[in-house]
Amino acid sequence: MNSKEIIIDKKNIDNILQQKNVLYDKNGEEHYNIISAFIKSLRGSDPDAALYWMARMLEGGEDPKFIARRMLVLASEDIGNASPNALVIADATFSAIEKIGMPEARIILAQCVTYLASQPKSNASYSAIESAYEDARKGEQEPVPLHLRNAPTKLMKSLDYGKNYKYAHSFENNFIEENYFPDELKGNQYYFPTENGKEKKIKDQLKFLWKKLKRY
Repeated sequence: MNSKEIIIDKKNIDNILQQKNVLYDKNGEEHYNIISAFIKSLRGSDPDAALYWMARMLEGGEDPKFIARRMLVLASEDIGNASPNALVIADATFSAIEKIGMPEARIILAQCVTYLASQPKSNASYSAIESAYEDARKGEQEPVPLHLRNAPTKLMKSLDYGKNYKYAHSFENNFIEENYFPDELKGNQYYFPTENGKEKKIKDQLKFLWKKLKRY
């Protein structure tokens, strides 16, 4: 029998089927497909699916720090102020896995995955900065109103820099209605807090403070 011949029988087939066969190419399309599925599972509050996709990545040789970085972004983009501790946990996870390394790092990653997936979600902060960027990029850059300018010199003071600025801590609730925008953008609102998790308290606080302008 030729030594190069391969005998195909039930035993060999069973051995092949039992071997690990992880479809994951760190530099190819499957890399992007699986990280997409992972992020969408976290965003969709499914810790079990997120754990599965993460296991696929780790088994395929993915760098744990890549996964941790993606969770850092998600903690702000998709959870935000609905659960502010999400960012703290994600940051601690990144720091911890740098110290620990694999295979134990998978345990730390799993804790972070299950926590993030289980938190209330809000993309309000992400949407807010995108809207603010749009205005910042439009047309000419609006000048800072005089009352908001710093006045470290006598000349600047003589030009009314800082004049009539209202120091918030001098007023009840450490707040006074003031325009902090350029005049052309006065009254703009970018941040629309949700009713989810701790963000509802933020919304209630802002709504109380700015009640006369009916913001938030």
